[in-house]
Parts: sequence; structure tokens; C-alpha cells
Amino acid sequence: MDKKINILKSINHNFLVAVIRGASADEAFNDAAACIKGGIKTIELTFTVPSADSVIKKLKEKYQNDVIIGAGTILDEVSARLAILAGADFIVGPNFNKEIALIANLYQRPYIPGCMTTTEITTALSYGSDIIKVFPGNVLGPKFIKSILGPIPNANLMPTGGVNLDNISDWVKAGVAAVGIGSNLVSPGANGNFDQVEENARQYVSKLKYNSPIKL
Repeated sequence: MDKKINILKSINHNFLVAVIRGASADEAFNDAAACIKGGIKTIELTFTVPSADSVIKKLKEKYQNDVIIGAGTILDEVSARLAILAGADFIVGPNFNKEIALIANLYQRPYIPGCMTTTEITTALSYGSDIIKVFPGNVLGPKFIKSILGPIPNANLMPTGGVNLDNISDWVKAGVAAVGIGSNLVSPGANGNFDQVEENARQYVSKLKYNSPIKL
């Protein structure tokens, strides 16, 4: 149980979650490495990446316990188990799936499902999801967070989609527990410009220093 609690605390403490989607395993690995070098310590490696489980294993071997490595875009329990066996510290999906929730609980890994309604959020909470992915964030916006935390103050929310340097402070002020950052962070990697990915990561880390995220 301590392991799961520590992972949750690390996600919240690190606050920034780099969502990695790459056209190849090498691109994804290099994107993740650039983000880590830039100061982001939580990586979500999506299962849209070819051989995603192998990339997760490689990242875990390289960074050990210095970085939290999770698996994203998990749509079924088989993929969830493959990710966990590869070393994934947490599981993320674009939707809620009770079978994934059960297997994540079995292996004591946090499950962060994508939700966009109060019914979905409360259902995920009842199945043990300690952090809820608010998705798509660019559609829902920071005002949605405040609206949800009124009637459901115990929900720990992590918006993904549409989080950028210009609005990250709005999400922080709204009371989120973490943020997922994708294309706004790692898109230069598609052209092999991993130095820019690293610089983008540094900018996000620097921006976060001027805000005060809620700590669990």
C-alpha cells in the first residue's frame, strides 16, 4: 500500500505530467528523456507508441526510482497488465473502465481514468481512482474544475488536453492536483528537435515555480 501512496504523492508533488506520443519507440524514448532532462519527473508513455511496454521498461531501467513512469491510453485490462509488468507506476486511460480499475487495484497501481461528467467522476472514485483525469481539458476548461470541486471536494483532478504555458496558472488556481501536458510540450520531437522539447520542459518547470499547486 505504501508504494501506491508514494506514487500518488509523487504525481501530486511533481505536478507536471509529460504525455508522450511518438511515431516510433525511439522518438518516444527521446521525448521522455528530454522532458526529464528539462526537469519534469512524471512521464505518461501512451500505448499508441509502438512497443510502448518496451519503452516503459527501458525508461524504468535508466531512471530507476528518480522518475515516475506511467502508461497512458490504456483501453483494456490486458494492456494494463502488460504495462504494469513492464514497470509502469500508474495507469491512465481516456475513459473509465471498471476492469482496468480492478486490475490496477490488484497490483496496487494508481488508475487515472478520463472523465468529463459528475457521474463518471463519482463512479471512478467509487472504484478507487485517487486522481481523475479531466478530459478533454481544452473543452471543459478551468471553470469546470471549480464547478466539480464544489459538490465533490474530495476529487483530485488532473486536466489533460489544452494545458499550455499561457493557461497553466488558471488550472493551478482552479485547484487541480496535477496537469497532463502533451503536444504543447513534445511536438518538436516529431522533427527530431529534442533540445526544444527539453527547453519547453524547463519553461513549464519555471512557470510552475511562480504558482502554488495544492498538495495532497
